[in-house]
Amino acid sequence: MKESGRKQGAASPCAACKLLRRRCAQDCVFAPYFPADEPQKFANVHKVFGASNVNKMLQELPVHQRGDAVSSMVYEANARVRDPVYGCVGAISSLQQQIDALQTQLALAQAEVVHLRVRQTASFSHHGFGPASPSNSGSPSSKLMGSQAKPIFDMDMIVDQASLGESMWSC
Repeated sequence: MKESGRKQGAASPCAACKLLRRRCAQDCVFAPYFPADEPQKFANVHKVFGASNVNKMLQELPVHQRGDAVSSMVYEANARVRDPVYGCVGAISSLQQQIDALQTQLALAQAEVVHLRVRQTASFSHHGFGPASPSNSGSPSSKLMGSQAKPIFDMDMIVDQASLGESMWSC
């Protein structure tokens, strides 16, 4: 069982003290947040922020906020290792660009759906299925059972030759 990043009964140093090659004291500020089995976690934080700065930040914070602060530092340090110039701001910017592109694609898809529904409605009205048509008045069962009415799914396919092969997905 772990307590404060060290095994009970053993003097195994936390990842921070191991990397800094120092003795891990019982009241080590790093031990609860940088356990010995996660050395890369502290290595990245140390590389980006420096051990002295991390130590100062943690000591200035109340104990109940330190875990969140370490989590934020680890996230930013990992982002800085991946992208040294922009860090997590680069990741946020990239995600925002993906959101913008996906919103544009969604808007195009919704416009295409509306366009197809309008064409389908126009096709129905040209084949006697409009609102004023006698075959469209009454209940759905009268459409199926009426002997004079055309079957609902018996219709010719209308193809718009001008837009054949052209999709609204292309920009």
